[in-house]
Amino acid sequence: MSDGPQPGSPESDGSRGDQRRHPRIGFLLSQLGAHATELFADQTRGLGITPSEAGVIRIIGRSPGISQRALADTLGSVQSRVVALIDRLEGAGLVTRTRSSADRRVQELRLTESGSSVLRSLRQAAEAQEAAIVDGLTSEQAAELFGLLSKLSSLRGLDAEVHVGYRDAPR
Repeated sequence: MSDGPQPGSPESDGSRGDQRRHPRIGFLLSQLGAHATELFADQTRGLGITPSEAGVIRIIGRSPGISQRALADTLGSVQSRVVALIDRLEGAGLVTRTRSSADRRVQELRLTESGSSVLRSLRQAAEAQEAAIVDGLTSEQAAELFGLLSKLSSLRGLDAEVHVGYRDAPR
């Protein structure tokens, strides 16, 4: 008497006869995440920025006057990486850096008019990305998917406002 599938049997080789195969949720989420990333990168490329720059623009737009240090903390990134991102955005005329009147060591970040215009375009890009992702689902199914993904994210302590891709790798 055997405790499991016999070698070569349909139950052991992953063929269609395997009724015990576990769902591949992680794999499917990974594929959908990669697909969502590609969709967003296509949208941001059309705006002349990278997805990382788009995230920084979004945060500065929500928190005008945020310091470079606070931005780095929010992103979970080292300040040198944030400085490089801000250098590029400032060079493109999307962000300004000004010394704080309260503490001259602090650089405050704000969007320029052009940066605010890009932020509005980013909102449209995010809506287009989301529509492409849920295409084929009913509005009820899309709402259910959002609810389940939100619950899983919350249970794992993920920040719904900041992508984990900003975090620096542990040393």
